[in-house]
Amino acid sequence: MTITLRFASLLAAAALAAPLAAPAADIAVPDQLQVPTGQKLALDVRGVGVQIYVCSAADGGAFEWRFKAPEADLFDQQGRKVGKHYAGPTWESNDGSKVVGTVKAHQDDPHGVAIPWLLLNAKSTEGAGVFGKVDAIQRLATDAGLAPTAGCSQAQLGQEARVAYQAVYRFYTAN
Repeated sequence: MTITLRFASLLAAAALAAPLAAPAADIAVPDQLQVPTGQKLALDVRGVGVQIYVCSAADGGAFEWRFKAPEADLFDQQGRKVGKHYAGPTWESNDGSKVVGTVKAHQDDPHGVAIPWLLLNAKSTEGAGVFGKVDAIQRLATDAGLAPTAGCSQAQLGQEARVAYQAVYRFYTAN
C-alpha cells in the first residue's frame, strides 16, 4: 500500500502532462471556504506531490496512518515550477518568500475520494516576494492523497506511506 517516492515522482510527471487545473473561476468554492472581503487573488497554482503518513499506535492497541506532512511542487498555469509546499504547512516561492498557514475551515472533498478542501489564514510570512504579503490560502479541487486504509500494524509501526495527490492552491492578499 506504500507508494514510494520514485513512483510518486512518476505520477507527478504524468500529472503535469495532463491539462492544468481549471481556471480559478471554474471551481465552485463552498461558502465556508470563501476568503474574507477585501482580498484579491495573488497566485493560482497546482500542487503535485505526496501526502506523507506514518503508521502509529492508536487507542486500544490499534494502529493507524497519521498525517505527517505534505511534500509537493507548485506549478503555474504554464506548467513552470514556481515553488514548493512542505510541513508547517509552508509554501515557499522560487523568489525566496514563504507563507505558513493555519487551518480556518475545511470541507470534505465533494466526491469523497480525496483530502479535504481548506481555507487557511497566514500565520507568518517571510520575504518580499509573492508569498510575503499573503493573508489567506485556499486548497481546492483536490485529487487523491487520503491515508491508506490498510497495511498499518505492529509490523509497520513507524513506517511512512507517501500517497500521491494534487490540489489547486490559491493565495490571496489585501486589496
